[in-house]
Amino acid sequence: MQNEMVAMLLAGGKGTRLLSLTKKVAKPAVYYGGKYRIIDFPLSNAAHSGITRVGVLTQYESVALNNYIGNGSHWGIDGNNSVAGILPPRQTDEGANWYRGTADAIYQNIDFLDNQNPEYVLILSGDHIYKMNYAKMLAYHKEHNADLTVAVLNVTMEEASRFGIMNVNEDYSIYEFEEKPKKPKSTLASMGIYIFTYKTLRDALIRDAKNEESEHDFGKNIIPDLLARKKRLFAYTFEGYWKDVGTIASLWQANMDLLDPSDSLRLYKDDDFRILSEDARDLPQYIGKNANVRKSIVNQGAMVFGKVSGSVIFKGAIIEEGAIVTDSVIMPGAHIASGAQVNHAIVADNVFIDGNRKENLDGQDVVLLSR
Repeated sequence: MQNEMVAMLLAGGKGTRLLSLTKKVAKPAVYYGGKYRIIDFPLSNAAHSGITRVGVLTQYESVALNNYIGNGSHWGIDGNNSVAGILPPRQTDEGANWYRGTADAIYQNIDFLDNQNPEYVLILSGDHIYKMNYAKMLAYHKEHNADLTVAVLNVTMEEASRFGIMNVNEDYSIYEFEEKPKKPKSTLASMGIYIFTYKTLRDALIRDAKNEESEHDFGKNIIPDLLARKKRLFAYTFEGYWKDVGTIASLWQANMDLLDPSDSLRLYKDDDFRILSEDARDLPQYIGKNANVRKSIVNQGAMVFGKVSGSVIFKGAIIEEGAIVTDSVIMPGAHIASGAQVNHAIVADNVFIDGNRKENLDGQDVVLLSR
């Protein structure tokens, strides 16, 4: 696969629904799970799938993300036969052009793809939490002689109206795509993961770029155009944990899922498919003699002296004696002082919560505590 497929990772999202978590960083750089960032998942999936050529398309607040990815060494894409390309919007004689949509982002980097000369191109989103072997999806794509294969997740009928839905024949060939249908015909939701035969993709992108009425989006424009032109589109069913963490509530829930006994993601339990990260290997976590920690993840470099229950504590976080943290996510460098009570919340990195401040929320509401 090293020489036949290139991955293009869309990582320029602003993530406005994540509030102040994305004021200074792009959504894919947001922290998750005690020591990871969201972008670690597609990059690790690519590494485990034998993909060594990855283009990372950045745009919004890209400096931190670019620095984090570096030369790709953490994910094994820094060797002589591999490449990790940081691809910001193109600047031409006509000036700089922001990516106008997912398809336009790839179109602006056709030169990069042409230089790589792949037979297949894998399109990924940088804001999903999941483990997936893309090599299996490529084998499916080849087996069906497909022009495009779309990864799909089987959701409930109630959830289907929130997704782009693929309607398929018995052989899972796609005959129709519906964006957030009010009355879904199917429960096969697009995961935003695509494998194209490059010849098909290149032609589709050039056609789309010439269409002044297009929104230059894979779901809204590229897929419907391919269907209209009777191309071979197939759905590839994914079974496993997958979460779109585009909101505070979904990010909080994805962290809480790690504490569930079933833990289908197996983030800290699956050595055969380990999620790779920058992993600075801080000092071990420290749990004070008077601390009380239950059903929580406390990562290396964290210091806990107070009471923590049902929470995810990142590296460098400090929970003082007399502080109470319940059902919450405490991000790197956050400091919860004695007397403070944090309940059902996300505390952003490097935030200080003094002992006179109490954040208690009921139900499924989640608060983000700003600096």
